[in-house]
Amino acid sequence: MPVTPAPGPGPGPGADGAGAGGLRALGSRLEGALVLPGDAGWDAARAAWQLAVDQRPAAVVLARSAADVAATLKTARARGLRVAPQSSGHNAAPLGHLNDTILLRTSEMANVHIDPVRRLARVGAGVVWSEVSAAAAKHGLAGLAGTASDVGVVGYTLGGGLSWFARSHGLAANHVTGATVVTADGRVLRVDAAHEPDLFWALRGGGGAYAIVTELEFALFPITEVYAGALYWPIERAGEVLTRWRDWTAGVPDAITSLGRLLRFPPLEDVPQPFRGRSLVAVEAVAQFGQEAADALLAPLRELGPELDTFAPTPPSRLDLLHLDPPGPTPATGDGFQLAALNDETLAALLAVAGPDADVPLLTVEARHLGGALAPDAVPGGAVSSLDAAFAVFSGGLTFDTSSTAAVHAALDTLAAVLAPWRAPLAYRNFTERRRPDDGVGFEPDHVRQRLRRVKQTYDPGDVIRANHPVEPSR
Repeated sequence: MPVTPAPGPGPGPGADGAGAGGLRALGSRLEGALVLPGDAGWDAARAAWQLAVDQRPAAVVLARSAADVAATLKTARARGLRVAPQSSGHNAAPLGHLNDTILLRTSEMANVHIDPVRRLARVGAGVVWSEVSAAAAKHGLAGLAGTASDVGVVGYTLGGGLSWFARSHGLAANHVTGATVVTADGRVLRVDAAHEPDLFWALRGGGGAYAIVTELEFALFPITEVYAGALYWPIERAGEVLTRWRDWTAGVPDAITSLGRLLRFPPLEDVPQPFRGRSLVAVEAVAQFGQEAADALLAPLRELGPELDTFAPTPPSRLDLLHLDPPGPTPATGDGFQLAALNDETLAALLAVAGPDADVPLLTVEARHLGGALAPDAVPGGAVSSLDAAFAVFSGGLTFDTSSTAAVHAALDTLAAVLAPWRAPLAYRNFTERRRPDDGVGFEPDHVRQRLRRVKQTYDPGDVIRANHPVEPSR
């Protein structure tokens, strides 16, 4: 579904018509393709997964190799442009306008290699999680994938990576073992604990502002089956269900990751019949136990008599169906933050603005249980190796037009304001889809931020590489 062009800034200073020769010469040096405004396929090339985001860069490069990335960076530097790497574009909104930027699409860099002996995956920058999950499953292995199967592995992992195994294994970024990157000056580097260690540290949870990753290597785990599913009740029971779930999370082992969720399904044919046009409260969970042990742990939730119970033995490669994420690009807007506590007052405030008596345009309002291996110092890693909060909140709605966009943004603002007294000091990069660091949102402590800025200064002093959550060089 292509994005419809909208009024606003035109092509940047390096595009054809805005400077002698423009960018056409770059195309002849690429294994992939260069797409400029007005070319056939322009709208498809520039479209992000978030169809509500109208990306209009100076040019799009459909890269196939590290050499393509290097050529793009060198051309951008020579023309005073920037480069924004993007795989799927799930968190595209914080990039802002791109009229001075070459959008570097990596979807054609899709190699996947599984080393079953060393339990490692090595993937290209354009690979999405469904591809890794399917390949790893053939060897009885699983990666720390997110809830959506079409999320790009690299962007997800550089931003932290919150999976269904997060409470037992920590962030996906903690399990990165190496990467191939292209620096702003066009050098291709191997990055790991022994090579470019400062850059290796920054890439693990600190985002993608320092160098462009063309390949990522990370650990896999011998997980072949879990007990997973969801329990659903009418939204009118949200208070008792979410209170029971919150109390239940206080005693569960780290081998269970779960979330509580308010859902409002539109009356669309694409929505399965049990959910179409309905409002529900749900608890989703993945337990790394056998069915008997998991059933015993789930008993306090089932005592509430759910209308629908989908729990069953599930291979990790099928967990992408659990969260009911859209099956493809969607015109949606979301945002998130972290909570230091989810006490009775927090729940009451949440239900007042998003519960059964509220008229809100949000499809989902969810709180994910953190702790366990996500806690500070639980698992060693890089720049961001933990989430110092009790729960992570994410909410979103469909934004088809100006009216729905305004309504969803207003609802997200209201939810954030109402829950502000219980918010944790730091946010999680991958759930922050509307805010930017210059809006006062922080993703790491100040001393970590300063070190990240020094890494940026070392590898990209001209700030050529543009990330959705930028890090400025330390001048």
